[in-house]
Amino acid sequence: MSLILLLLLLCNCSLASQTNQNISKGTTITITESWFSPSGDFAFGFLPLPTNSSLFLLAVWFNKTDDKTVVWSANGNFPVLEGSKLQLTTDGQFLLIDHTGSTVWNPYQSSGAAYAALLDTGNLILAATDSTPIWQSFKFPTDTILPTQVLFRNTTIRSHLYDHDYTDGKFELSLQSNGNLMMFPLALPTNLTYDAYWETNTIGSGTQLVFDANGTLYLLLNNGTRINITTSSFSTTAYYQRVTLDSDGVLRHYIHRKNGWTVVTSVPSDICNTVNSGTGSGACGFNSYCQLDENDHRSCLCPPSFSLLDPDKPYEGCRADYETPLCDGGDQSGMFEFKEMVNVDWPGSDYEHYNSFNESQCRENCLHDCFCAVAFSRGMDCWKKKLPLTNGRATASLLGKALIKVPNTSFSPSPPPQFPNTKKGRKVWLITGLLSLAVSLLILFGSIITLVRRSQSNHKSLAPDSLFAGPAMRCFTYKELEEATDGFKKELGRGAFGIVYEGFLPSEPKTCIAVKKLDRLLQEREKEFTVEVQSIGQTHHKNLVRLYGYCNEGINRLLVYEFMSNGSLMRFLFGSSRLGWDKRVDIAIGIARGLLYLHEECHSPIIHCDIKPQNILLDDELTPKISDFGLAKLLGRNQTQTNTAIRGTRGYVAAEWFKNMAISAKVDVYSYGVMLLEIICCRRSLQMELNDREEEAVLAYWAYDCYREGKVHMLVGNDAEALADFDGVMRFLMIAIWCIQEDPSQRPIMRRVNQMLDCAIVVPPPPSPYSSSERFTRSPDCYRPLLEG
Repeated sequence: MSLILLLLLLCNCSLASQTNQNISKGTTITITESWFSPSGDFAFGFLPLPTNSSLFLLAVWFNKTDDKTVVWSANGNFPVLEGSKLQLTTDGQFLLIDHTGSTVWNPYQSSGAAYAALLDTGNLILAATDSTPIWQSFKFPTDTILPTQVLFRNTTIRSHLYDHDYTDGKFELSLQSNGNLMMFPLALPTNLTYDAYWETNTIGSGTQLVFDANGTLYLLLNNGTRINITTSSFSTTAYYQRVTLDSDGVLRHYIHRKNGWTVVTSVPSDICNTVNSGTGSGACGFNSYCQLDENDHRSCLCPPSFSLLDPDKPYEGCRADYETPLCDGGDQSGMFEFKEMVNVDWPGSDYEHYNSFNESQCRENCLHDCFCAVAFSRGMDCWKKKLPLTNGRATASLLGKALIKVPNTSFSPSPPPQFPNTKKGRKVWLITGLLSLAVSLLILFGSIITLVRRSQSNHKSLAPDSLFAGPAMRCFTYKELEEATDGFKKELGRGAFGIVYEGFLPSEPKTCIAVKKLDRLLQEREKEFTVEVQSIGQTHHKNLVRLYGYCNEGINRLLVYEFMSNGSLMRFLFGSSRLGWDKRVDIAIGIARGLLYLHEECHSPIIHCDIKPQNILLDDELTPKISDFGLAKLLGRNQTQTNTAIRGTRGYVAAEWFKNMAISAKVDVYSYGVMLLEIICCRRSLQMELNDREEEAVLAYWAYDCYREGKVHMLVGNDAEALADFDGVMRFLMIAIWCIQEDPSQRPIMRRVNQMLDCAIVVPPPPSPYSSSERFTRSPDCYRPLLEG
């Protein structure tokens, strides 16, 4: 009896720091504390990471399962150390503060929460005094959906990197703004997506993704019908349930029985053969291949003579265990042999295909081709593959054989020629080498002089076409473009450097194009042409306007772009056909991704220098694409700043242009911040007040004052859609204020802007974007027209 009492006493003591009551203002939760839902099914608090017990995750988890399965987390990318705490402050802010006192997570950047609570559904909420939720974890899921949870358009869930690593992973499920439900692989470490590997094809009709109380996950369509995503239904009163986008990119429906979690539905059923993007590594890393185990889970394996980059992280790919010899034209016969793998292939790495080679011929051809790393033979078909190997998979349906080319361990190369190791011998070779170098330089200089003289005498071409030609660009004749535009008949618009006309590709009369005809003979226009062709021709991104080709004939300079049917963003912000808030969010994110590509991810970093709504064009689906690289400054790989004359458009130009400072990509960040304010408010950055003083209203001043004074709702006026997403408006406003900081070092880089837009990191409260002297000398009426208009 005494033993039972002692056990009860110990249980009561252990629960002293745990409660299922609401979290009230002024409460601090430490590392050792947890809070329960009323039923005790869910818990909220800190969990040590399975891989590192000194790091902690702020999470919601199933409390009564043995493995404490996490269903939501606040800081997966930024685990905290002991000494961190969670506070619901007296002014109603919910803050995760690390051991240094820095705020790591702040889901609701405004005061007003009366209490926090963990509901029996597993939903963590911040509530107002009348118990209305003002923030809830169900609207910001991580990798898991729970019964009764509903996801609306523009909501995503993202896999973890590994099963016990809560960092953002490489797969995403997204209910798009157009109603299509899709799964994408991501190009880590960015948030850019490759081609979808699974989708519902419900463009225009999908409205909500619902996990109902009957245990069915379905997509609700706008006509009231639904598409079941999971095929099994189980009572939520009999089983714990969850749907999780696992680290291998499979969406799985789990139910919990006595012996643990059981998978009842997997979407897609075969991840290895489903992920097959044109770019990217596929379901596993580069040089590896994907194979399903007995539980239909992904295993990532290496081919012979390759080993994992990191044995603890098999999804990161494999590296060759040998040094790849140079393709120098030398005889490599005898250096390699083949190791066979049946029904394994890397279809993303093909560079040559022969449809009349048997296996023996396929081997021989690959053996004598220094580019060939693997050959795949099936019947009379032979494919040659180069490194890195991509989209690898093992499946019985391939009915073929992979031939992995590996070093022949029995091969002994001939020794290199030996030269006399004497001072006299070294002197002879040195003199011979210097003479050869001198002759080569004379020949080179002579060739250059000859080419220059020829180019000066030839007025038909001011620059060799090879300078501009990219792999997918075409050189058009002036006559072709004149016919394509019906004599340059229909004008689409005018810019500082020329006129844009509508036309149709000569070879594809149904493909509409935009032909930019640059002004003639002016030297700066020729430089404009060169810059545009060199910069755009090397860029390929879904948020950049595509360049089909050019004309460089005599005095004519023309550029041929894809046609953007919906024109510029400007008319959708300031005209009568204003876009809804959700679509404006998509556009802002798309532009940010395009800028990130220009600044960090394309072959040579590019500063655009004239980001504004007029230079953001929209296609049929209102996808934003950055255009007009005429003012771009193309930088070298290791160059991050440049000094140049003032460029850009008034109202979007950063302060450093006027201060004789080095110009960096931060000027684009500034312009993006101004444009983001315009996207939020649907108001111009500069607006004249028609009075005797002809004062100018500055949107940035008004926006910051609204933020500082807690009047953010005034920025969107009666935009009901924006007001319904007040947290999103607040987040975008804070990002914009960070971007327009006067000091370039205070502005974030575009990679961080993207992370903040995607909610991957917390947006800290921004400081004033302008100097104190400017703040107190400007007229208080400088934004009055904005309030009235």
